[in-house]
This record gives sequence, C-alpha cells and structure tokens, in this order.
Amino acid sequence: MTSGDFSRQSAGNTGRRPDAALLPGWLRAALPGLLFGLRLWAAVCLALYVAFWLQLDIPQWAGSSAAIVCQPRLGATLRKSSFRIIGTVVGAVMIVVLTALFPQHRVGFLLGLALWGAACGFAATILHNFASYGAALAGYTAFIIASDVLGATGGASDEVFMLAVNRVSEICVGIVCAGIVLAGTDLGNAARRLGPQLAAIAAEISMQLALTFAQLGQDRAARRLIGRGLFARIIALDPVVDEAIGESSGLRYRAGALQAAMDGLFAMLSGWRTIADCLEQLPDEQRRREAKLILDSIPRQLHETASEGGAGAWVNDPLSLHRLSRAGVRSLTALPVRSASLQLMATTLAEVMLALQRVFDALALLGGHSQGLLPAPHIAGIHVPDLLPAWINAVRVFITVAALQVFWVVTAWPSGGLAMLFGAIAVILMSPRGDRAASATRTLLLGICISAVVAGIVAFTVLPVMHGFVGLSLALGLVLLPLGTLATHPRLGPMLLTMSVYSIVLVAPANPMTYDPQQFYNNLLAMVAGVIAAILAFALIPPLSPEQTARRLLSLTLRDLRRIAAGERSPTTEHWEGRIYARLRVLPGAATPMQLSHLVTALGVGSEIIRLRPWARRLGLEPDANAALHAVAVGDCAGAIRGLAALDRELVNRAAGEPDSSIGIRARGGVRHISDALARHADFFGGADTR
Repeated sequence: MTSGDFSRQSAGNTGRRPDAALLPGWLRAALPGLLFGLRLWAAVCLALYVAFWLQLDIPQWAGSSAAIVCQPRLGATLRKSSFRIIGTVVGAVMIVVLTALFPQHRVGFLLGLALWGAACGFAATILHNFASYGAALAGYTAFIIASDVLGATGGASDEVFMLAVNRVSEICVGIVCAGIVLAGTDLGNAARRLGPQLAAIAAEISMQLALTFAQLGQDRAARRLIGRGLFARIIALDPVVDEAIGESSGLRYRAGALQAAMDGLFAMLSGWRTIADCLEQLPDEQRRREAKLILDSIPRQLHETASEGGAGAWVNDPLSLHRLSRAGVRSLTALPVRSASLQLMATTLAEVMLALQRVFDALALLGGHSQGLLPAPHIAGIHVPDLLPAWINAVRVFITVAALQVFWVVTAWPSGGLAMLFGAIAVILMSPRGDRAASATRTLLLGICISAVVAGIVAFTVLPVMHGFVGLSLALGLVLLPLGTLATHPRLGPMLLTMSVYSIVLVAPANPMTYDPQQFYNNLLAMVAGVIAAILAFALIPPLSPEQTARRLLSLTLRDLRRIAAGERSPTTEHWEGRIYARLRVLPGAATPMQLSHLVTALGVGSEIIRLRPWARRLGLEPDANAALHAVAVGDCAGAIRGLAALDRELVNRAAGEPDSSIGIRARGGVRHISDALARHADFFGGADTR
C-alpha cells in the first residue's frame, strides 16, 4: 500500500469499500471477519501446497507458521512476519552453535538450551510489540529444532545442521505464503487509522491548554482525570504505529518520525501540567496579564483549529500548521519577559510547540507529504524502564525448561522433547505480558484442549473420507474458516487464533497422511504437560503486580532524579526524557492519577535540573545551585525550596549586570519550575525508596 491517499480520508473512514453500503447490515458487519477467515484458510493451504511440492520433511510447520503470522490487520501480519523470520534464523543458528560446542555432552547441551531460552525471555521482556515476539521466536525455534534432534533422553545429533535448514525452510515457507495472501487481498488501513487518532489526541491536548489560559483556574482533580484519559489514548497508539510501519516501506525508513510524534504527545501533556500549575500559583492580576501575553504570542489560527472537531484540519493540512507552530515558537522566544513565571510559561509553551511540530511531521508523513519535514530524529538506543521483570522472566524460563528436561531424562518419556518445546513456547511467549501472563497461559491451555477435539474429528472422521490435496484443503476449511471469521472479535481473537494454529499441529498434515490415534494422544499429552508446567511456573514465580510495577517505576525515577541532582550522572535532556517516556509507556492502567502525576512532574523537573547547571555555571552561581540541588538529592524538599529561593535572589542580582540577561531569566524560570514541583509533590520528592 501507499500512504498517498491518507489525506483524502476522513477521520471516521475505516477503509470500507463504497459498495459495502449496499449490503444488508448483518452481512456488512460479518464481512471483515469472513474475509479474514478466507485469507487464513488460503494462506495455510498455500503454505501446505508449497511444502508438499518442495517435499519438506514436516509440512505442518509451514501450515502452522502461516496461521501464526496471519492477523486481522495487514500491517500486523507483515510486521510479525519479518520479526518471525529474524527470530527463526537466529534460533536455528544458535542450536547449531550449541551442538558444535557440546557435540557429545548431554548435560552441557541441555543446560545451554535452557540458558538460551532464559536469555530470549529476558530480551522479549525489554523489547516491545513485534520485536518482543521476534526475541521469543529466537528462543523457541531452538527448542523446535532440538525436539527433533534429541534422542529419547536428550543429547545432540550430528544431523542438526540439515534439520535446522529444514525447519527454517518450512517456517519461512509459511511466513512468505501468509504474506503473499494477505498483501494480495488487503490494502491495509493502519495509516488512515493512525493519522486521525494522532491528530485528535494532539488537538485535545492543545484545546485543554488553551482552556487553561482562558479559564485561568481549572479544577486540579478534573485535569488529572483528563490527563489520565489522554495518557491511555497515547499508549493505545503504540500497536497502530507498528502496524503502519509494517504496511509501508516508506514509513519503515521514517519510523523515527512516528516515534518522535508519540514522545511529542507525552511532552505536550507534561507542558500542559507545568503551565497549569504555574498559573495556579500566581495572583489574579498577574495571572490574567501573563496569560494574555502568552495567548497573543500564538498564531490565532493555530489554537482555533484545536477546537472541537478541528483535528480534521490538522490531518488535511499539517504542513501549513507546522509553519504556524514555527512562527509561534519564534514569537514566544522573542517575547520580552520580566518575571520568572512568564519565562517559565513561555519556554514551556515553546517546547510544547516544538513537540507539536513533530506531530505535524508525522501527519504529513502519513499523508504522503515528504517535503518540508524535519529530519527523522535519532532514536538513542533502547530505554529499559525496569530490569527486574526481565530478570524474573529469565529465571522462570530457565527453571521451567530445566525442570522439564530433568523430568524427560529421568522418565525417558519419548514425548519429553515435545513437552519441553511447548513448555518453552508458553513460558517465553507469555512472560512479557506481566500480570496477564498466567491468565493468558490458562487461555492457551483451554485453546489446546478445544483444538484437540476439533483436530480429532477432522483427523479421524473427515480426512479419511477425503481424497487428495483438495480434500485436505476442504477439511481444513471446516476448521479455519469459522475460527478466522470469529477471530476478528477483540475478546475471542487470541484464543481462536491459537486454536487455528494448534489444530494444524495436531492434525499434522503430511503427504501421504497417516492416521495414528496413539501418536495423536501422545502429542496432545506432551503439549498439555508443557503448558501445565508453564502455568505452575507462573504460580510459583509470579510476575510483579500492577501496584508493584507502578511503585517501582516511581522509585526508579526518583532514584535517577536524585543522582542527576547530586551530579553523579549528567545525561542529556533527550536521554532523560527518553527514559521517562519508556516508563510512561509501561505504567500500568491500575496506576493512580497521582502516580501518573508524579511521573510526569519528575519528567519536567529532571529536564530543568539538567539545563540549570550550565546556566548557573555561566553566571558564576554553580556553588549556590549545587547546594540547592544537593537538598533535592537527599530528599529535603523544604531545604531545597529555601536553597532555590536563595539562588533565585542571586540570579536576579547577577542577571542585572549581564549583557545577556535572558540567561538569568531562563534560569529563574527553571528554578521556579523545580521549586513549584517540590512544593506540590513533596510526598514524592521527599519520599524514601519504596522498591
């Protein structure tokens, strides 16, 4: 697909064909699900046909891989496919390396396999979306191949290289076939969905900011509720961004612009909170005067389009609004200021305008307008919000796999390798889901049990009376078509897609077909045993609760902030903000509005501390700044406020004799920001480490 048609779509357009309106209501509602069911069926059948034609060893891996990557959204399918290929190749290479390292050492090979699974579980936790899925794939692809090469009680085989090539070939055939079917029958609409959502959130924040200036005093509790709702909507954009990147190669190479727009929305929320808090502290007359000065500095057309229903204009003409926001930044920068509060609001609003420019850049990119865009920002590495969940998941994976390996070796169970495989799949794939992992694993077990009933009927009742590949395809269609049709329902989708995959695994399509009930029940028992082991692992080593996660994120942020205040670390503002944005993305929905407020406030305070040090050094006030910031570092909010007040008085005196007094005014604005935040959130900034 190309994104050039995006700007011609309205915010409510979902990519529906014009003639769809002529269909009856019930059929129109069922049509997307039915089309996906047909695509799922066609992808699996094409993958099996190609696998039979190439005479691959185990064609079922091609069919199940096609079912795994098939998603109701085209972008999700293509994005998942690319990461599945990467994960598959990495996992295959690793199993060959392990075999080379431990050719005749069973314990070393099995221990290395368990450690590799733990490493992939760790990586899957610190990565996000489909990158996380790719890391999980690298883990259990190694187990897929290992389950074929290990003997009755473990031990590597010298045929591992060819088996790795065969498994990779089978899996890649399924991935490519699914991609061909879905890309050939679905144009995708992620960009058309993303643009209006992005514009609507940015316009809502801008409108709330304008109301803050106009009403000169909003209820703080109401602001927090509105902010929490906007925060949830920003988080919900993350998978849509990934889908849009998957659908368009142009967006893939400009993914940094979409990420910058997401970060820009967080920055706008933080700026709105800072300005609202500043206005709330001012006397009435000063509040009205300075609010009017700020509003007069912003192009009227810009905040008029942010009114209700104005997001459509932002979608249709983002480049013009980008130019207006640049003019607003210039006007705010040139605004003559005589007070710290006015400087703080002008500087903060200019930063909001810069963040808004990134949103306009993303809207222009989604609309196919590449001219006049800012260069795509450099994304500085991966910011890990908290390493503890990743370590917990890694330990859980290692213990689960090691326990299944010991059970397999001790009992010499012929299906022990398969049990180890499905235990590894369940625990690696579900661990990144946090507190939802245990329930998701139980859903997986339920899906496998229902799939066993369906697959048993197909394998031993339907297939024996069918003939040839056409008969096999029709038999699979009896399962895949209804499952795919119903899988578009948000709540039913995960379990039904799981059932489609495991139905193929249990039916085990082959050429020629074999009907062995004993093998069927052995495979089913191994799958169930592996998933039950994963369920027990989540019960014995539970993930952090949402409450624990929120407390740790706040505590880690406070620890990092105090280190910056103490001078132990000197990150750039971009690095600091990137770290807090990462924590905002994983902040649980169960977090209280106050916890969200603490985190957003810490974002602004940290940035101001980083900027304050060089300003104080330039004005010769570094000892005064260090004394005030030392109090911040030790959690003495009252002492820090007194020190900042003394620093503010010195700034007034020093700035008067400086040729460029704007440095002193900007520093005073930062001091005002930090001081107000400490007074308003003393319980957080003065609190102890609660991790």
